Amino acid sequence: MSDDLHTVAHPRAIYELSHADTQAQAFLEAVSRGRLHHAWLLTGPEGVGKATFAYRAARYLMGHERDAAYGLLGMSPDDADARLITAQSHPDLLVLEREQKDGKTRKNIVVDAVREVGELFSKAPSRSAYRVCIVDAVDDLNINSANALLKILEEPPERGILFLISHSPGKLLATIRSRCRRLGFTAWEDVAVKQFIETRAEVPEDALERLVVMARGSPGKGLRLWAEGALEMDELAEKLLSGTPPSRFDLLPYITLFKTSSAKVDGSQKFAQFIAVLSDRVQDLALSADSAAKARQWSELWSRLNTVVAETEGINLDRGEYFWSIYKLLSDIS
Repeated sequence: MSDDLHTVAHPRAIYELSHADTQAQAFLEAVSRGRLHHAWLLTGPEGVGKATFAYRAARYLMGHERDAAYGLLGMSPDDADARLITAQSHPDLLVLEREQKDGKTRKNIVVDAVREVGELFSKAPSRSAYRVCIVDAVDDLNINSANALLKILEEPPERGILFLISHSPGKLLATIRSRCRRLGFTAWEDVAVKQFIETRAEVPEDALERLVVMARGSPGKGLRLWAEGALEMDELAEKLLSGTPPSRFDLLPYITLFKTSSAKVDGSQKFAQFIAVLSDRVQDLALSADSAAKARQWSELWSRLNTVVAETEGINLDRGEYFWSIYKLLSDIS
């Protein structure tokens, strides 16, 4: 893996987006008819281009130099407003996300952050025709911040546009969903995911094939998994699910890894990564089990794995001990 792949380009820095012409056309028609809805709910699996679309739409509304070479909603990277957006310094754009500029990640998007949206929309645009807020993702709001956002949606500001990104729209408040125009984004075909990854990263063919499977129709997820070294965790999951799993002694280096917290190694991230790939493999086993009893066992384990990361982070459980409990469960099933 090359050094430049340790970070994946943020959606704000991406000017091209395939597989989204239908959504772009719907947005352009709303603009041209003067019926631009104040809130757009962008839904679909994580990593299929929702955030990239939101930034493209924001640049289109706020910038001036159109460039058809970048497709529908295409803007020139040299456009002054587009450059300010990429630099996170445009006065008329506010982005709410859990990850902060200092690299730290909050548990939720808090209510104080949502109140900043109201402050932005209470003022006239500074240099653009619109004031825009992108919430990435609206799923990360807690109950207080969700209610604060609802108040803004109930009293839409003039020339204020919200792009709400959601990976699980069914979990949102129905009152939030009902006040938005929805644009759906679907999973990509495996062939398209493979092409997306191989044109952006030098990945060995065998690793590429596995990444496509792990991506599950999400090109952004596949590229991120490669950049984060997720294949190592996937190989561990495969070994644990094999007929001859590693001994406890051979697994000790992974325990050390999961417990490490340093500037170079984030054990909690690696643990979460491991749980995610193991969960995907266990889900596949549940769906392909040759008996109802086995299917039930794998399904129960899959349900438990879906809560592991939240539990370990929420009450600061020992990730090493949790790993051993999973190891025992896998041994019992197999």
